[in-house]
This record gives sequence, structure tokens and C-alpha cells, in this order.
Amino acid sequence: MTGVSPWTQVRRRLRAQGPTAARILVIAVLCWQAALWAGADQPPVFAAIVPLLCLRSDSAASLTALLLRILGVMAGVALSVTVVNLFRPTTFVLAVVLGLALLCGTVISSGTTLNVQVAVTSLLVFANPSPESYGFARLWENALGGAITAVLGPVLWPRNPLREAATLARECADDLAEGLVRSTRAIGSPDAARANRTLTQTEVDGLRRHGAEAQEAEKAMRFNPLRRRHRNEVTELGDRIGCAVHAATHLVALAVEVEFYSVRDGPTPVLSRARTRLLPVAEATGRALEALLAGRDPQDDTDAARAELARYAKDDTGPVPVVLRRPFTKILDLCDAARRT
Repeated sequence: MTGVSPWTQVRRRLRAQGPTAARILVIAVLCWQAALWAGADQPPVFAAIVPLLCLRSDSAASLTALLLRILGVMAGVALSVTVVNLFRPTTFVLAVVLGLALLCGTVISSGTTLNVQVAVTSLLVFANPSPESYGFARLWENALGGAITAVLGPVLWPRNPLREAATLARECADDLAEGLVRSTRAIGSPDAARANRTLTQTEVDGLRRHGAEAQEAEKAMRFNPLRRRHRNEVTELGDRIGCAVHAATHLVALAVEVEFYSVRDGPTPVLSRARTRLLPVAEATGRALEALLAGRDPQDDTDAARAELARYAKDDTGPVPVVLRRPFTKILDLCDAARRT
């Protein structure tokens, strides 16, 4: 039994995060160069920091982060420069500045997370030997970096939600099909059943993340006019991935039952027969899920799986086979329901 290889995990992460990293790199360099052209007399690090801190894969989230950062910098500069001009820096004054900055951060926020940018800017300006010039440089460089990031962020390597959703659907189908067969082969083997339970839970966690990523891909359609023509296809793929996430619950149930009976009873004739009779069911159910997630009709495979289940149910009506058959029945019911919608 093998899980997802480290190289496969790296490739998945590169595929998911690589475009965002490339956007950040290009925009940070452009922000730096634009600030130099605008007359920066010091290395314009504040302009280059903006895309590093604010650019997200979701355009809406990027714009929100940009707005909150610029507002936070403005408030922090105004607060700290005012205080420095009125009072000598002391611990008490520092406490007052931080308190006021954090209070401002509760107002200039997304509503769920405190905006600490006001406090960070206040501290940096407060501690600088030349607060006025430092604050002004920080303000205009952040504004320039924010403007460049807002313009170029959605344009450079825009997300392709359709491709993302199709890839997620394939990965869901592969993981479910492999998990069903692996769990079935582990019936009657305590060590294999324990290992399978752990691996299955890991894969199911990944399937649930895929479901969340599919929802993000749907949301991305609203901010990607170049891809809106694929909205219906992405929504349909999202529904199929949602079905896969539901099927993952029954895959976990199968792994749990296989572990329980295998550890409790060991290699018995009942479990050996269950492994033999359920293996073609697992293979047919896996093919049905692959067909469903690829947009094909899974009826031939669901019919084949149900026929195998019916023959097994007729030959063995014991409680253990009934329990082991139940997850397959539930998954086939999901496939039929999805096919009818």
C-alpha cells in the first residue's frame, strides 16, 4: 500500500501556489523599479513589500488586503508622527501609541481579524531618527506599491478555475478508487487494516480540502471576466467534487469497520470470503466514481457493483458481511443520485 508520494505533493503545491509566487516576484520587482523611477533616495523596500504581504490567489482577498494595508499605514503614520512631535519617547508614550494603534486596527479591519498594520507602522515611525521623512517615504512607497499590485495582480497569470476544478475532480476520483480497493484488500489482515485506516483518514482530509478548493474556484469566477464563460462547467464540477467529499465519509466508515473486524477476529473464513467477494465491488464502485467525476454516465459500473453486492448478500447474510457491504451501498446511492440530477 502506498500513499501520495512526496514528489506528487510537491507538484501539487507548485501547481496551486506557483502562479501566486510568480505574480509576487514580478510585481515586487516592478514596484521596486517604479519607486526608483519616482525618485526614491533610499532602497524602496516598502513598495516591494506590498505584494509580498497583500497578494493572494483570490483577487477579492488581495484587494481587501491592499486596502487595509494602505489605510493602516496612513493611520499609523499620522498617529505616530503626531505623538512624536508632541511628546518625548518614553515607555508610557509607547504604550499610549500602541493602544491607540490597536484601537484603530479594530476599526480598520475586515471585521474578523485585527489589523495590526497601524501598530506596526506606528512603531517603525516612532523608533526612527527622522520620523517625518521616514513616515512620508513609507506612505508614498506603500501607495505606489499598492496601486501597481492592484492593477497587475489580476492580470498576471490569472487563475483558470475550470482547469483547477477538473484537476481536483481527477485527484478525488483517483484517491477514492484507490482507497476502496486498498481497504477491501486489507480485510482480515490486522496490520494492513491499521495502516489502511491511518492512510485513509489522511486521504479523506485531502479530499475535504479539495472540496474547499473547488468552492474557491467557483468564487474566483466572479473576479475573472476572461473565464466567466466556463461558469456552468465549474459549478457542475464543484457539485461532482461535493459528491466525492460525501463519498469520502463512507470510505472512512469502510476503513474503520475493516480495522475493527480484522483486529478483533483476525484472518477468519468469513473475512477471507468478504475480501474476495467485495474486491470486484470495490473496483466497480471506483470506476463508477471515476466516471461520475469525469462527467460520464456511471450506470454500467454502478449496476455491475450492485449485482455483485446482491449475489454476495444472497450467499452470506451474516452480520459482518452486512456491515462491510453498507459503505459500498451508500456510495452507489450517491452515484445514482448525482446521475439523476
